[in-house]
Parts: sequence; C-alpha cells; structure tokens
Amino acid sequence: MIPGASSFATRPSIITPSHDLYGPPTIWDFLGRHPGILTALTIIVSILILEQTRYRAKKQNLPGPSWTIPIIGKFKDSLNPTLEGYQKQWDSGELSALSVFHIFIVIASSNQYTRKIMNSPSYTEPCLVHSAKEILERDNWVFLTGKVHADYRRVLNSLFTRKSLAIYLKIQDGLARKTYATWMADTSASHASIMTKVRDFNMETSLRVFCGPHIPASAVREIAAKYWQITKALELVNFPLALPGTKVYGAIQARKVAMRWLEDAARKSKIAMQEGRDVECLLDAWVMENMTVNDSNGKNKRNFSDHEMAQVVLSFLFASQDAMSSGIIYMFQHLADHPDILAKIREEQLRVRAGDINIPMSLEMLDEMPYLQACVKESLRTKPPVMMVPYKAHQAFPITADYTVPKNSMVIPSLYPSLMDPKIYPSPHEFNPDRWLDPENSANKNPGNYLVFGAGAHRCIGVEYTTMNMATALGVAAITMDWDHLRTPESDKVQVIATIFPKDGCLLKFTPRST
Repeated sequence: MIPGASSFATRPSIITPSHDLYGPPTIWDFLGRHPGILTALTIIVSILILEQTRYRAKKQNLPGPSWTIPIIGKFKDSLNPTLEGYQKQWDSGELSALSVFHIFIVIASSNQYTRKIMNSPSYTEPCLVHSAKEILERDNWVFLTGKVHADYRRVLNSLFTRKSLAIYLKIQDGLARKTYATWMADTSASHASIMTKVRDFNMETSLRVFCGPHIPASAVREIAAKYWQITKALELVNFPLALPGTKVYGAIQARKVAMRWLEDAARKSKIAMQEGRDVECLLDAWVMENMTVNDSNGKNKRNFSDHEMAQVVLSFLFASQDAMSSGIIYMFQHLADHPDILAKIREEQLRVRAGDINIPMSLEMLDEMPYLQACVKESLRTKPPVMMVPYKAHQAFPITADYTVPKNSMVIPSLYPSLMDPKIYPSPHEFNPDRWLDPENSANKNPGNYLVFGAGAHRCIGVEYTTMNMATALGVAAITMDWDHLRTPESDKVQVIATIFPKDGCLLKFTPRST
C-alpha cells in the first residue's frame, strides 16, 4: 500500500488553491469569492476611463494637462490660485484647457480670442462662477441675455447720466472726507493693513450712493460684515454644493440678509418719491424714472418690484465692492511708492481748486484733472482688479477654424494679458500715467486692449461711476493726507481672491497733511 493513500482518497474532488501548493491568496482569489466587489470596481474603472476619454476628446490638441485627475480635476490647484499659476496657463497658448469637478474649461489669453468670447452672445453668456446663480439668484438681471438683457440695461443706463453722477459724487466726496478723518485720528505709530478699512469705506460709499437715507447705519455695518462671505464664495473655483459649512452656503445666507435690507430701502425710496422729496440716491433716481410718462405712447414705464430693484443693487454691490476696493488699495500703494507722481496730482488738485482744499469735488472739476484721471486709468491697468471673467458656451462655439468649444463648457476670456502687452504698453509693469496723456501713444491708439471693464454686451455698466469714485477718493486723499507705505517682500506679490490684492494687505500709516 502506498503510504498516505487513504488520506489522499478522502480529499474533496474539487481542488481549491492552497497556501502550500500555490502560495498566498491573490487579489483575484479575493475578487473571485466576492463578485459584487468585482462588479463595483469594474464600473468605477469604466467611469474613470470614460472621464479621461471625454476630457481628451473635448481638449483635442489644446495645451493643458494631457489627462485630468479623477473627479476633482484641477480643484486642488484652484483652491489657492496665484498670478504665477495663471501666467503659466496663459503662456501655454492662446487657448488652453483644463477640468475641475467635471467642468471642462477653455481659457483664452490673447486679445483676439478674449474679445471674441465677450462679443459672441450667440454662443456665450457670462456665468461668473459656477455658484454665482445660487448666490445672486438665478433671475438676477446680470444673467439675462439677448434682447431681454439689452432692454433691461437700457433702463439701468438712465441711472448713470451726468445729472445722476453729480448726485453720487457729492456723497462720495463727503464720505471720503469723513472716512479719512477717522483714519488720521489713529495715532498708532505702526503701519497696518488697509484691506478692512478700504472695504468698509467702499461698502458704506456704495450703499449710501445706491440707497441713500433709506438704509440705516446698522444695516450698512451688518452687510459690510457679512459680505465677505459672498466674496469668498465667488472665487473662480469652489466646492459646488451649498452644504452647511461651505463657502457657498455662507454666501447664500449673507445674500438673504442683504436682500432684506435692500428690499426695504427700495420700498422706502418709493414712498419718499411719491411724497415729492428730492432725489438723494440711485434708488430715488430709478423710482423717479419709473414714475415718468413715456411721451411716445402715453403709457407708464414698467414698474419694478422691491425685490427686482434689490437684486439690481445687489449686483451693483457685487460688481463694485471687491473690484473697487482692490482698485483703491492699489492706488494708495502705487502713489505711496511713486511720490513724484503723487506730487503732480497734488499740484493739479490745488490748481483746479484754486488752493481751497475744502471745496467738494464736482464733475466740472474732474473734467479739468486729466493727470488724476490718467493715474486712475494706469493704476487699473497695472493691477486690474479682475483678471478674467468666466463665460459659458450655451451652444458649441467655433472659436477658431480648427477648434470648437463644446456646449456647456466654461470659456474664460483673460483680461490681464491684454493689459500687459508690451507692444501696446512698453514696459508694461511700470506705473506710468504719462502714457495716457499723449494721444499718439500706443496705449491711446489701441483702446481694444484696455479691457479693465470688459467688452461687448456685458461691458461694465458703471465705468464712469467707478472711475469717478476712484478719482474722488484719490483726489481728496492727496490734499488731506500723507501716507507712508511699509514695503515687505510680499508687497508686490498678488493675492487672488475674487479680485486681487497685495499679498501683505498693503501696510500704510496715515497722517494729516500740513498745508
């Protein structure tokens, strides 16, 4: 009898892998015993392969990552955007591609393609950022397109006539003087960031211009305190769902607070105008415009609800708060770092004001201050508050003869490269207001490159208002204050939030100016 024969005969007829005969169990052994897990993994791998395939099919030959990180794409890089990172993207090609959370994005860096995106309403529409409609409300006028948008914009244009601007300018001048007196009253010997100071100053100015006496001081403070939640949520990339604890959720709650106050201001404005009071703010001007009769057909103009008027004011706050704050902060920094240019501004201010620094700014005076206006224009060029404006391709967009942006993709025109084109602006990083004083300078002869306020049907509606406000803020500062800039290694570095700011917060100290 063969030794061990009996035990061999009693073994099962089906031989299973054994540790001794075949080595340790493999992953395939495990999956073979758990077919449900194998099916799930197969589905996941198939989805990931499909994701990469779709990304590469949309990207075609555009510069950009050859494959996308599963699900999140470039989300991690986009959480902390930098000017250097954007510059690298722009340098990769006139058009380049990437993906974030399955959102396919095409970025344009050249002036040609940037302008084409903004001037192609048949194919593109502003989408701001992915969460913007949740934050500003989907029926906000800024998201309208075509004739509906043009008609709405025509109504709002009446709020920025020279007559209306003169009313707003009076408010701006008064608040600038009041605010600067508060800044100068700080006797601390140390320099401090002006980020919060300027944002609060700008918010108060905006709300007083827009709402006048119809909004209480407590509301101005509350909106200013909460508006930062909206700013953080309007960064180019954010977690897309409005879950408690996310930036988008916080922004929606802040919007609800602001809208309650703005609707109340619209209601009070209507009452004031019906009682025959003087126009004191933008809402009053709007109500008066609505109350007039259209002589061509004898019908009353459209009456806007309190909610609609509040939505428009909210959109104006969105357009002005961070962009204007960025512009004013960089203006202070530029002038502190260029005392020779600040001296020229002061000379012009005293000359036009006939030596009386207490005379309020007027539109007629601004007309006689070309150097001040050139400084504002150059400051906005060298440090444009908004470097890019996201659009959405609402249908396939043949942006070039060889490439079509897929429908529902985000397509982003970049403003910064056009403003830094050395062919148009020699020594583009140099702060040189003189380039705007010579009609034959290439800067003046190529207005299509000055994209600070965008282009096309959605170009900023408040261009004159913005430049007037910044000129007034700078003009009043120049004649009432001295300010010293504490430079740090991060003074010239850019912090990208929704707009751009000096990375160190711009450390300034203000003192009264000796006349």
